[in-house]
Amino acid sequence: MGERCCAAVVRVLVLQAAWALSGGQVRYSVPEEAKAGTVVGRLAQDLGLEAGEAEARRLRLVAPGRRASVEVSGASGALLVSSRLDREELCGKSAPCALRLEVLLERPLRVFHVQLEVTDINDNAPVFPAARRNLSIAEFTTLPGSRFPLEGASDADIGANAELTYTLSPSEHFSLEVKSKDENKISVFLVLTKSLDRETIPVHRLVLTASDGGRPSLTGTMELLISVLDANDNAPQFNQSVYIVQVPENTTPGTVFFQLTATDNDEGINQEIYYSFSNAVSAKIQDLFKIDEKSGEIRTTGELDFEESQSYDLEIEARDKGTPPLSGHCSVEVKVLDKNDNAPEVWVTSLSVPVPEDASLGTVVALLSVSDRDSGENGRVRCWVWPASPFGLEATFAGSYSLVLREALDRERVSEYEVEVRAEDGGAPALRASRGLRVPVSDVNDNAPSFAQAVYTVLARENNAAGAELARLWARDPDEAANGRVSYSVWDGGVGVGGGGGAAGSSSSSGVGWRPASSYVSVDAESGRLWALQPLDYEELQVLQFEVRAVDAGEPPLSGNATVQLFVLDENDNAPALLPPAGSAAEAGGVAAAAAWAVALAGAGSESGTLWAWAAWGAPAGQVVAKIRAVDADSGYNAWLRYELWEPRGKCPFRVGLYSGEVSTARALDEADGPRQRLLIVVRDHGEPARSATATLSVSLLEAAEAALAAGSSSSSSSLAAVSRSAAGVELGAGAASAATNVWLVVAICVVSSLFLLAVVLYGASRWAPRAAVLSAPGPTTLVCASEVGSWSYSQRHSRSLCVADGAAKSDLMVFSPNFPPPPPAPAAKDTQPEPSALLDTVSAIAFIPFCAPFYPP
Repeated sequence: MGERCCAAVVRVLVLQAAWALSGGQVRYSVPEEAKAGTVVGRLAQDLGLEAGEAEARRLRLVAPGRRASVEVSGASGALLVSSRLDREELCGKSAPCALRLEVLLERPLRVFHVQLEVTDINDNAPVFPAARRNLSIAEFTTLPGSRFPLEGASDADIGANAELTYTLSPSEHFSLEVKSKDENKISVFLVLTKSLDRETIPVHRLVLTASDGGRPSLTGTMELLISVLDANDNAPQFNQSVYIVQVPENTTPGTVFFQLTATDNDEGINQEIYYSFSNAVSAKIQDLFKIDEKSGEIRTTGELDFEESQSYDLEIEARDKGTPPLSGHCSVEVKVLDKNDNAPEVWVTSLSVPVPEDASLGTVVALLSVSDRDSGENGRVRCWVWPASPFGLEATFAGSYSLVLREALDRERVSEYEVEVRAEDGGAPALRASRGLRVPVSDVNDNAPSFAQAVYTVLARENNAAGAELARLWARDPDEAANGRVSYSVWDGGVGVGGGGGAAGSSSSSGVGWRPASSYVSVDAESGRLWALQPLDYEELQVLQFEVRAVDAGEPPLSGNATVQLFVLDENDNAPALLPPAGSAAEAGGVAAAAAWAVALAGAGSESGTLWAWAAWGAPAGQVVAKIRAVDADSGYNAWLRYELWEPRGKCPFRVGLYSGEVSTARALDEADGPRQRLLIVVRDHGEPARSATATLSVSLLEAAEAALAAGSSSSSSSLAAVSRSAAGVELGAGAASAATNVWLVVAICVVSSLFLLAVVLYGASRWAPRAAVLSAPGPTTLVCASEVGSWSYSQRHSRSLCVADGAAKSDLMVFSPNFPPPPPAPAAKDTQPEPSALLDTVSAIAFIPFCAPFYPP
């Protein structure tokens, strides 16, 4: 029968819970003392969860501030009784006894509020303060109708289970009177219905029975032992039976808040009154209050707390000193007034950290519960979050809040927030409380690496060691961990090779190859150290431009680029190189002849080669005999050459131009100077340390006729060189159309002159010993010039042979130009004279080619 009743009760409770859920809150009810494992309600089903979803989403209970006696079954999602439920222990006399529970559900995080009402059962019998009560009543002097207050019984239950009725065992002298002071308090009196006679019955034994309204009803008894006394027949009397006193909570112990006064009509010792608490006052209350037995002053001895108890009922007894003593009784009801003495309390029931910096607005970060033990305005709490951004509070239920994201996060700006949830009640003065939360922000890869500069300029000297560090590049990525870990690589760039070097990003248009920047330099993937893979040669490479890429390790990876311009600085690592004389076969033959010239010099077995020249006796001072030409592959001061006459020293009839290399007469030549002069000329650059080359010039002193013959031979060789270049299809440049008409005239003249000169030479050869033949050898075709940026760089050489009308020898004009192709040469003027006699020779000379026209290189 009992099980069927329980099943019916549970069904009703489940229906009530379903109705409450539709209103936004789940309510269940369970009787106290339910057995462990009793199903209170199908929580998962009432929350609308599917089978197995409760366990997957970790459905669990949170009961802030107290021990929960219920739990959620992980498998079924049902709300079960986990331990003994004692309504009296949980709520005391409060009704209804409702437990506020919070149910958390993850993925996503949600909170539900469950109200569990523990209903009362009649499990507590009425209990009297004492098992026996002794009363002393004087015979005869105590008139019928006299009332004697009795301590009522107490029942820990509530409602009908705590509604007590009293019965007294049958007696002809006594009856029972029950009065209600108010709806919560009942006064029990023993009424004398007939005068007592001590000699007849000296002691009366009665039983007072208290029965509650439960079913079945429980009872409690107290024995009344009434002794019949003689003498003192007037008991002390109070002017009121009930006194109501208001005392603020937290009143200082020792404060007198009320004084009682009782009167006794007797005289003498029967009139002296002593005040005391009756036996009905519990020891706990007596620890809080004290009454002066003589004056009747009631004072506090402990701290009064409105939140613990809102009122106290003090039963006071005034007893005289008569024999037997008589007593009067009254009740003092102490009402405790609430003061704002409790600050709000803030609990964090759930915290989801860290928060990704790309979290959407409205994301729940934490769940909080706020309460205040005070009542009324003192217990009304207002909450807010500080600082006000980027988080805010949203009220989800009475006393429950969610900390949500209001503004977008940026971990690189703020990586962690110290959030303070503040609560303030409505009391005067208001009390405040706070709870600090540490909310770290987790990183996402939202920042690409960035270099400090868009373009890096790096200077490196040529001939550096392989593996030498050139520079250190650094890219900043404000992300953390793998998102901020940067690796470097050479991404793009290169240089054209095979055409004498050039700037990065350019290539030759005539079969020149392309070398990527990664063949010259490399960058360390972790440190960003830029180092050379091979020694750099300024003569091959002047500028290398390439891209360096920095990539982070995030997902997806982000990257940034920087341009590196590597400028190679020139070192004096090339000695001057002698060039073939102007108008010679080596120069006319182009690159192949120049190469032969270099081989001839190398085959001589020394740094110097022997050059030959002729000068006429009697030549005036300042006449140019020969010109030493050299080139240095370096740049700037390293390629700036000066010429010095090393031997002979002293009174030499010749001198050398310091920067022109022209060998000219220092004075008029005479026979005392001998038939031949050997000059050792040093060509030196301005580098540190300086590098040099030497040339040996042998000047033969001839008669004027022989000198003229040598000059004619030189002119013929120059003319033949010009014809050879025309036959090879050399482009004459601007004005070539007008010069073409003169070519045939020049050819005819040269042929006639050659025949004449050949006859003269044969005649002279028959009379004199043969002179050294004139040979030319190839040499480098580059010279040093001033570039447009103010330093020295390579350029092609353009030489011009100049003659004046009177045939005086002039030096070659060396034209320096920047690093771009030279313009087409202009046609020779009609009145241009052959270069003066400058017959140069080397030790490896094997041929003599006469020319009779000026020479214009391409």
